[in-house]
Amino acid sequence: MKKRAKPSRIGRFHFDPLLVIVTLSLLIIGYVMVASSSLHLGAKSGDTFQYPRNQSFHIGIGLFFGYFVAIAPIRIWEKMGQWLFIGGLLLLIIVLIPGLGIKVNGSTRWLSLGGIRLQVSEVVKYFAVIYMAGYVTRHQKSIRESVFSLLKPLILFGTASLLLLMEPDFGSAVVIMIIAMGIMFLAGARLSPFIALLSFGAVSAALLVVFEPYRMKRVTSFINPWADSKDTGYQLVHALISFGRGEWFGVGLGNGIQKLFYLPEAHTDFLFSVIAEELGLLGVVTIIGLFTLLVWRAFEIAVAAEKAGEKFSAYIAYGLGIWFGFQSFVNMGVNMGILPTKGLTLPLMSYGGGSMIIMCCAVALLFRVYSEVSEINANKPKERSKWVSA
Repeated sequence: MKKRAKPSRIGRFHFDPLLVIVTLSLLIIGYVMVASSSLHLGAKSGDTFQYPRNQSFHIGIGLFFGYFVAIAPIRIWEKMGQWLFIGGLLLLIIVLIPGLGIKVNGSTRWLSLGGIRLQVSEVVKYFAVIYMAGYVTRHQKSIRESVFSLLKPLILFGTASLLLLMEPDFGSAVVIMIIAMGIMFLAGARLSPFIALLSFGAVSAALLVVFEPYRMKRVTSFINPWADSKDTGYQLVHALISFGRGEWFGVGLGNGIQKLFYLPEAHTDFLFSVIAEELGLLGVVTIIGLFTLLVWRAFEIAVAAEKAGEKFSAYIAYGLGIWFGFQSFVNMGVNMGILPTKGLTLPLMSYGGGSMIIMCCAVALLFRVYSEVSEINANKPKERSKWVSA
């Protein structure tokens, strides 16, 4: 009797039309706004188009590496997950070695690779998603029954967080812990120990704020930025002024004034404020809508992967959705004054080489999950999945 051939996962690459539109929209709008918010900085140094040119290079490199991520089978990432995270820990150690790490604004977070500043924390976030997806896939049963199985990966994540705090990079430490806890929750972790761990993490974060003067200053200035508008509340005050000036439709692309040496880091951490001033409420709602679609699509892909029996792929997509959603929420929250200042970029939009490259790779990994699940469903003998229609 002739055996039926097993469905192949290598067939043609499947693109998700909605994911393509959302990703390209964020990249294009982000590039235009980076150009608008940085031309004056380039002019000051004698090269007006320095930052737009660099950002186009960053996007190009990101798409280049993203291509190789997209064509790599998911099983490769599953096999390499543990080693990648260990490699991420080594990078966090290397960046703290004097002479190797690059110090900017009092924080040592970057390594220089081929002329590109790579923020190590971004790499660790990417590896954290892959590692946790593999861990919960291998130990799903024990995660639902044993407290120790919950604590085991958090020891590694705690080590990573400690190294990040030494840079210091409190924001990224919170992000990787949220990724880990989010994936474990979606994998079915028992609710009572999960809540206990979450509470412990929240108390630890609060203590880190209370016992670190500069973090405490950020919190107090966030509560009332106008009390010290020329020092600790300076960034937030000018961010809020940007939102106020933007009104419904903005002052016009390129016509914002807060970016002109009033709003620090306008092309990176506070790009959302520039969008608010120049494109108004319409621009703000558009960006929020695009990130909402990105996160929703990531979770839709994860659900489809679970239904197809691809647990690892499902948790990859869940983890990426949590990462995109949480980091974009924090960045926009800081800009709008609903969260204390944190040095987190706006995914796929803010200026920066390392961040852009890693975010492009993260989206490419989501495309890979979509493609493999679509191929599996296409090879089913009787029913074809309808989830692929956006």
